[in-house]
Amino acid sequence: MTKTTLGYSSYQIGLHWIIAALVLFQLFFGESMTTVRDAAEEGAAVSPTDQTLASAHYWVGLSILALVLIRLVVRLASGAPQPARSGPSWMQTAALASHHLFYVLLVATPIIGLLAFYFGDPWGDIHSLNKPVFIVLIAIHALAALFHQFWLRDGTLRRMLVPSR
Repeated sequence: MTKTTLGYSSYQIGLHWIIAALVLFQLFFGESMTTVRDAAEEGAAVSPTDQTLASAHYWVGLSILALVLIRLVVRLASGAPQPARSGPSWMQTAALASHHLFYVLLVATPIIGLLAFYFGDPWGDIHSLNKPVFIVLIAIHALAALFHQFWLRDGTLRRMLVPSR
């Protein structure tokens, strides 16, 4: 069980936003890995840009995995604030479920990506399925944060922007 705090620490906030930026990088530039893998199978040439972005995809994926594991350790050690109690109970349930899904995806996707890199399909196909799931989940997460900030005005977004300690 994790400890409850009034807000997130600067480390937790920093890890959140660094991981978010790295995930967005992966979503925007991850297709280069597919391009390079397909070209390798066909014996075709690959542009230096695609090769660089594919290499970055590999290393950024490993970085996400490492940072998420660090984030989980920090969360266990430092605790986390209670979820907002504003809004209907289904919103609280949805928030909890979406956060758990984020953690599952943030750990599983890089691992499945490594399996795809070293062993190929079906891992590559499974890894690719996570992209639309991430996009939908990020959109819901961002909209929910804005809803809390501007409609409910409950300070939820502020907790991920301003450290409490």
